[in-house]
Amino acid sequence: MDFMVTAAFAVTVAVLLAGFAVVVRRLLDLRFGVVRTVLAGVLAMSVGGPIMQALASGVEPDDPGITPLWFLFLGVFCALLAGMVFLVVAEALVPPGSFPGPLEAVRGLRRRTARTRRYLAITRVLVRHGLGPYLRGRDPDLGAPSSRARLARSLRQALDDGGVTFVKLGQILSTRSDLLAPEFVEELRLLQDRVTTAPWAEIEPVLAAELGGPVAGTFAEFGREPLAAASIAQVYRARLTTGEEVVVKVQRPGIAAVVEQDLDIVARLARTLERRTRWGRAFGVTELAQGFAAALREELDFRVESANMAAVAAAHARDAGEPVRVPAPHPELSGRRVLVMERLDGVPFGGAVPEGADREGLARTLFETLLRQIMLHGVFHADPHPGNIMLLADGRLALLDFGSVGRLDASLRGALQRLLIALDRGDPLGVGDALLEVVARPDEIDERELERELGRFMARHLVAGVTPDVQMFGHLFRIVAAHGLSVPPEVAAVFRALATVEGTLARLAPGFDVVAEARAFSTRHIAEQAAPERIRETAAAEALSLLPMLRRLPRRLERIASAAEHGRFGVNVRLFADERDRRHVTGLLHQVLLTVLAATTGIMAVLLLGTSGGPSVTDDVGLFQLLGYNLLVVSAVLGLRVLVVIFRAGR
Repeated sequence: MDFMVTAAFAVTVAVLLAGFAVVVRRLLDLRFGVVRTVLAGVLAMSVGGPIMQALASGVEPDDPGITPLWFLFLGVFCALLAGMVFLVVAEALVPPGSFPGPLEAVRGLRRRTARTRRYLAITRVLVRHGLGPYLRGRDPDLGAPSSRARLARSLRQALDDGGVTFVKLGQILSTRSDLLAPEFVEELRLLQDRVTTAPWAEIEPVLAAELGGPVAGTFAEFGREPLAAASIAQVYRARLTTGEEVVVKVQRPGIAAVVEQDLDIVARLARTLERRTRWGRAFGVTELAQGFAAALREELDFRVESANMAAVAAAHARDAGEPVRVPAPHPELSGRRVLVMERLDGVPFGGAVPEGADREGLARTLFETLLRQIMLHGVFHADPHPGNIMLLADGRLALLDFGSVGRLDASLRGALQRLLIALDRGDPLGVGDALLEVVARPDEIDERELERELGRFMARHLVAGVTPDVQMFGHLFRIVAAHGLSVPPEVAAVFRALATVEGTLARLAPGFDVVAEARAFSTRHIAEQAAPERIRETAAAEALSLLPMLRRLPRRLERIASAAEHGRFGVNVRLFADERDRRHVTGLLHQVLLTVLAATTGIMAVLLLGTSGGPSVTDDVGLFQLLGYNLLVVSAVLGLRVLVVIFRAGR
């Protein structure tokens, strides 16, 4: 019997809560979470009983039947109003998403525990190498070269001990001589070649899982000793059953989970350093960490690299006699963690060029290839550091590792071409106009001051007798940031690739003049667009696209003239033609209307409550007061609906 009573009570409560949720959703026109809806429903039922008793005390047994019913409805509305007030207050104080749900809380606890263990391990590494004070906000003393060299050595050792993600971070930083002092760049370059190889017993399961079967079923021969070991993957030599020589890039086992955990820590450390240190704010370490995380996540999926490789190879195929090779991928054998590609006969560049090689010619070839990819093809290698370049047996260069590739559309390529031409002419006005086409332009900008800044920039870096260096790109970025210009990610990838290749060229051919070569490239290739043949082709293409409109133009002009002659000329203008604009205006009107209605009913309720006389409902309550109480509830409901929309706006 007790069980039946308990079950009936539970069912009743569940029905009441469901009804409460439906009514609240209709009245406030919003969905609420299960937890806060249940809490609001329990509150409404808890206060409903006392409210009913208080109202029932004024009802006499001989009152008409409609009077108790009216008080019952009023009590229900008051209880409902209490629950709605709770929901609105909770919406203001604890917005949705402030606290995770039960499942998410358990998962978050596990992630937090794992992150804490990793934090402690990284902290021990940093402290062991003497970097603890810098995490507490102490700015490094970089005045003397010996101090910079000592700090750079400690940083390199800490990154090496930190694991794969931090080794990769150090490798990327070793190419950023625009941000770091030479001592740091030279020390971090040691991370390029000091990666411990994973044993074959760990690599083989990854390879078999991606291939969908044993290695021997796909390859006629597979070398178990890696040709190279990087921070994310290892490269092996193999031969297909067709006899073709290939190389196989296999991701290190379990690397994705480790990288994701470390990237979360890198992002948190970057925010801490930018908040607590001057050098962190100066370098913009948070933005650097975000770019590093995006690039590294893309590198973890070898299917992206295979598609990138095919896109760059297709762009190179359009150029006859292209002096730089791109290995051809085998997408049918590749997957998320395995990449099979053509094997090229050569040696990794790494800055070591054989005796007798034409260093100047190789540097010019590499730089012009990157410029052609950026300016003409629109698909370019975004990370051309020495480890990603190979010197082939026939004297040509090859680009490797296409995990990071940039893409530019035709409009951005045209703007960059105009920027390069204006720089070549020494025209600050043209540079400013082209730069504003490249970057995201704010609503307000001092164009005159921007032109003066660009003029000073060109006078410093682009005059005769001055050898430009990578600091030129850093100076240009500072000008862009100082004027509130936002650089799109694809354009930032261009500047990053140019800064990286400048460091590579400095090792390949010291003293290589990148600005002179860029000017020569502009003269040879971009100026071709101003040739008479190219102008005729462009004019013919534009005329063909305009021909249908030109054929219809006389008839349209005749109709306009006829309408004007007979006084029937008019202009049709549609206000709020965009559906989004109509929805926005309609929403504003609804809120204004609800606010007016809430205020009106509230005023009417106050007036009725203050009015004496009139018919009596009970000995203590008159009809005017009862109507006032009901209007007060209606006013509160309307006001709460406006407030909850305001609190949730934008989320």
